[in-house]
Amino acid sequence: MKISVITPSYNQGGYIEETIRSVIGQKGPFELEYWIIDGGSTDRTIDICRKYEGCGVRLVSEPDRGQTDALNKGFARASGDVLGWLNSDDLYEEGALAAVARSYERERFQWCFGNCRNIDETGGEIRRLITRYKNFESRRYSRRRLLTKDFIPQPAVFIARSAFEETGLLNLEYDYAMDYDYWMRLASRYAPAYLDRYLARFRWHRRSKSSNHYRRAALEAYGIARKHARQGEEVYLYRHMVHVLTLSFVYCFLP
Repeated sequence: MKISVITPSYNQGGYIEETIRSVIGQKGPFELEYWIIDGGSTDRTIDICRKYEGCGVRLVSEPDRGQTDALNKGFARASGDVLGWLNSDDLYEEGALAAVARSYERERFQWCFGNCRNIDETGGEIRRLITRYKNFESRRYSRRRLLTKDFIPQPAVFIARSAFEETGLLNLEYDYAMDYDYWMRLASRYAPAYLDRYLARFRWHRRSKSSNHYRRAALEAYGIARKHARQGEEVYLYRHMVHVLTLSFVYCFLP
């Protein structure tokens, strides 16, 4: 089987080499296809990526309309049986793709997700309570639980080609919670497989969209929940808003 990984990139020269190595260093019962879709970086990013073209990295660098557009370009080029998305400052855990490949061969999931650690600029693990909370929610997955909060860690999600072709590309309308919109679209069709192991590491740093625009992302996610809610599911939207307000308060005190 083949796994395609897409990395959208723009001026991430400080982190992207570590990201690349975490992908191309994966070993297991799969063929790897790795696309980096760069928006025309002006820092060291392009030079770093070109160093690894002989190791299987496929680089496209051209102006785009932002992260969502870059991802769609990558997914349109991908030919794998299973598709993954890893941002240019995040990392895969050792053995992550092998675990995904074994799960796919065993049960032919339409999509799957696992656990994800939070790390800081230097790679040290942070926000362990948040991680435990998301793991707790993940083990109890249901579509309605997902409607109340976005607990699925984006770097640890993998999508079968058949599900991707049916669901379509990411929605360019969203700048922050395009992943949550996609999870809800997938959830309306298929239940995911859950791999109760760490597959990825998500990096919080001062330049990231997640750390600088958390409130905007949370409100965008709430709007997405409203769009996907069905008749009679208003109580789940109320719980989602409570979740947004609670986390907005809690995140003010997190490093």
